[in-house]
Parts: sequence; C-alpha cells; structure tokens
Amino acid sequence: MNLSIRQLATFREVMRCGSISEAARTLGRTQPAISSTISGLETELELKLFVREQGRLVPTPEAEFFLEEADAILKRLEISKRTLRGLANREQGQLRIACIPEVVEDFLPDVISRFLSDKTKVNIALASKSSAEIEDLIAAQHFDIGIAETPKVRSSFDQLDFELECMCALSSSDPLASKEVITPADLDGYPLALLHPEHRSHKQTLDRFRDTGVQINQRFELQTSKPGLKFVEAGLCALICDMVTAFKTQEIYKHGFGPPLIVFRPFRPRIQNNLSILTPTHRPISIVAKEFSDTLGKRISGIRSSMIRLVV
Repeated sequence: MNLSIRQLATFREVMRCGSISEAARTLGRTQPAISSTISGLETELELKLFVREQGRLVPTPEAEFFLEEADAILKRLEISKRTLRGLANREQGQLRIACIPEVVEDFLPDVISRFLSDKTKVNIALASKSSAEIEDLIAAQHFDIGIAETPKVRSSFDQLDFELECMCALSSSDPLASKEVITPADLDGYPLALLHPEHRSHKQTLDRFRDTGVQINQRFELQTSKPGLKFVEAGLCALICDMVTAFKTQEIYKHGFGPPLIVFRPFRPRIQNNLSILTPTHRPISIVAKEFSDTLGKRISGIRSSMIRLVV
C-alpha cells in the first residue's frame, strides 16, 4: 500500500465538504483532479469510500471509519512539521549541559535565562560535575555541551578554550585593597581561602608561595569560591578566586546599593584557571546547541575582556 499525504488530505476535505465540487473549490484544484485522487485512494485501500445516491455523494461506513485514521495521521504530520520548523528556527529542542560547580552557581543560569527568553519550547537538563566527569560524559555523548577546566586534547570531543586567571578577593576595608596587584609577599602569613586540592588553582597557589619563599596560611578550604566571599566580607581572609565568580560579584555590586564590600585585584605570578566549552566529536551538534555554544563563548570572552582591564 502506497498512500500519499495528498490523498489523505483530499479525502478529508471531501468528507468535510460533502461534495467533489466544494472540495475542489476549497483546495484550489479541479473536480476531475479531486475525483482522480479519490479513485486512486480507493484502489490503494481496496475499499469503496463513496457511493452516488440520487445525485448525492454519500460516504460508506468504511469511509466514516477511515476518516478518523486519516485525520489523526494529518494532525500528527502537522505537529511534526511545526516541531521541525521550531528546531530549524531555534525555537524548540533540548539541551543537556554539564558544568563545573563554580560556573553553574550564578554565571551559567544567567546565560541560560537570557538565551531562553524567546525560546519557550527549549528544555534544559543541567548537571554540576567535576571537570574529569564532564570530559568523559561529553566523550560518551551523554551531554550536548560541557563547560570544564581546559583538558588535554582528545579525539572524542571538540573544545573551545578560554584563557582565564584567578583574582585575589579582599575586603574593601583591608589596607591591601589599595594595591593594584597582589603578590605572595603581600600575603605572607595572611589568612587565605583556597579551592580544594583537586582544583588546578590549588597547586598553582602553593607553588607561587613556595617559589617566592613566603609562608602560606590556608584558613579555609572550599569547593567553590562563592562561599569564601562571605569570609572575605567579614575580614576573615583573602580569597584566591576564579575569574567567573569575581566577574559575577562585580556585576552584583554594580547594580546594588552602596560601595562594594569586596575588591578584586590581579594576582602575580599569574594563577591560570582556563575554561573550555566541550562538544562531542562523533555526533553532529544540534542547531539550538550550536547557538547556545556560540552565546556562551561570547559571554566567557566578555568576562575576560572585562576583568583583564584590572589585570593589564
């Protein structure tokens, strides 16, 4: 059996109109063309769908039953067309995003919210994972996009790298806040908050202090930088902070009331905290995922451009 969409649509219109001539006018076709289409459909179905009674076109019981089937098929087709049109126009789809904790707290939800403002039918699955987990999840094609610390190059995912660095967060009332750049010598014996030992910034920080020959006084160990900002506000410590968290905190202060309670200063020698956007190599990226990846990349580049003014 080889039914066509035109046959189904023509049959439905004849059933609705009750005549070949009216269906022809509605569809913008000739009466012979409509009659030929119905005849071909009856041949395919091996069923008589209409009979003539006193010059009137009367549907058979089989036609009444088949109308439900034809209508369901055509409605499903229309839904599919709208869905595909929405995908092409980036209005529909699903995004699975895996992200490291320091980016997922404030920055990424803000980017997603702006991205979805005109995309009411795009759904998001968001997971907070370690960089190592994200690499494996993207390589296994379980997620569409990953945001992680810059990994070693692998053939199983593509990566777009961003050179970021850590900042030193200080209470605005701290005398060190007047300095343009903070060095290990400035923090000799000073209480510090650092990210956990598995984070790449941790070892780099220890190395900078050791190479300078000054004492490091780690008072707080953190999973992400954000909780440490409260300790900095209270004057309990300085914080070696990732650039994304520093940027978001400055943005909050810009739109708040009163002077900032925390200032961010470049730390030298530099502590790298590079990020990468990861996508699976062996699966084509969807239209909506590509657009989001581009949007995310611009936002991360904007962070570096904004914060680098403090660094230069």
